Amino acid sequence: MTRSTESFDVPLIIGGAETAAEGNRTLPIVNPATGRAIGTLAAAGSADVDRAVQAAQRAFDGGAWSQASVHHRARVLQRFADLFEADLEEFYPLETLNNGRPIRETRAQIARLPQFYRYFAALALTRRSDVIPVEGPYLVYTQRVPLGPCALMTSFNHPLMILSKSLAPALATGNSVVIKPSEQTPITTLRLARLLARAGVPDGVVNLINGEGREAGAALAQHPLIRKIVFTGGTEVGRSIAAAAAQRFAMTTLELGGKGAVIVFDDIALDRAVNGAAFAAFIAAGQTCVCGARILVQRSIYDRFLARFRAKVEAIRVGDPADPRTQLGPVISARSRDRILGMVERAQQAGARLLAGGGRAPVPGDGYYLQPTALYDVDPASEIAQHEVFGPVTVILPFDDEADAIRIANATQFGLAASVWTVDVARAHRVASQLVFGMVWINDHHRLDPASPWGGFKNSGVGRETGIESFDQFTEPRAVTVNTSGETADWYDEANPPRRLN
Repeated sequence: MTRSTESFDVPLIIGGAETAAEGNRTLPIVNPATGRAIGTLAAAGSADVDRAVQAAQRAFDGGAWSQASVHHRARVLQRFADLFEADLEEFYPLETLNNGRPIRETRAQIARLPQFYRYFAALALTRRSDVIPVEGPYLVYTQRVPLGPCALMTSFNHPLMILSKSLAPALATGNSVVIKPSEQTPITTLRLARLLARAGVPDGVVNLINGEGREAGAALAQHPLIRKIVFTGGTEVGRSIAAAAAQRFAMTTLELGGKGAVIVFDDIALDRAVNGAAFAAFIAAGQTCVCGARILVQRSIYDRFLARFRAKVEAIRVGDPADPRTQLGPVISARSRDRILGMVERAQQAGARLLAGGGRAPVPGDGYYLQPTALYDVDPASEIAQHEVFGPVTVILPFDDEADAIRIANATQFGLAASVWTVDVARAHRVASQLVFGMVWINDHHRLDPASPWGGFKNSGVGRETGIESFDQFTEPRAVTVNTSGETADWYDEANPPRRLN
């Protein structure tokens, strides 16, 4: 296991070479569990971004990856998945050290990621093109063509998982990439890039830049050679990225904010609902776009749910994320901690009542720890019930019946994820079909599979990650039309001109 005293230096990777940023600019890497620096990362500027994109374009044009057979690309990705799986025990503590998620969470999440690369390797081998029936002596078929250099911009909360959702299909379809991880959590991304090179991905196909979003990220989003941008983050930043991409008609996949609804009906076992709602709200310290930020509980069980939920929340163990017993780690930064506390304070000033938590957690040291927090008697239209907190905070709202639950759940600018808790099968499907969310779980939450599309409606973004949808969105279809008659019409034969164009 990596020791917390180890220092990490994260360079750029451009064209297969690890390099410093122009002017040797760096930023500190901070462990949120201690508030102390654990290393430095090379802070890319616009010139570094241009070098990385140019390297990606040269690699794409060279064809060693983009024009390789799908069998070759699949073999390399399978080899990489094997290397990744063999190295998992090194990845777990690194991710915990860098973003503060409890080791039990990073272990559960990262252990599944080799499956993503295997899935998309298999999809590359099995995805078929279309033959289109048309009138006349013609054969029309499609080819899926890789886009070119793609920008993959990830957030701090799930560095490897968010990256893998797009990196796997991007590589499987033959694209080259420039990865820009969050400047707060770059360590495991560097290790992953090194493993890809070991697996046989050619130089320049995978490039890594680091730095602040307002400089390195903006330069990447605006670069004229980038053909697709995948971004996970806030809605306003996503809107600016979409505007930049639109100037050159680059494709985008944007997974943005969320205000997830957990809908609890009165026929579900109370303990099951409480356990599921707590998991939805507090996994990753609530720092996830699909967080169960609004728990909607049928009024007939509302009071009993509140009592049981308070006991559950107060029993959550907050502490050192490297300790296997820890259930809730710190938030990512002091700035994030203070922003979250400000939202909780304003909610109480507006009339919300505190069920549990509400302040800093009593953990020794200078880490950014907060208590898991639940509020009730909340106005559904208030800031705390409408805006993304991105921390271990949830609100509990009562509803009267099915129609009321759907109305409250949908009354938000976001539409990423929701869950429905009931044992009534007909009701579960009926409610799910009326929720304006890209993903709905029934009697579960936060579940992800590489074969299932991931993405949202409304201000939660556009496009899909994972699944066949993601695979296809890293390509453009080319239609090929073949004249099978052996003859070509003579449009200039005055005696017998063709009668139609097709």
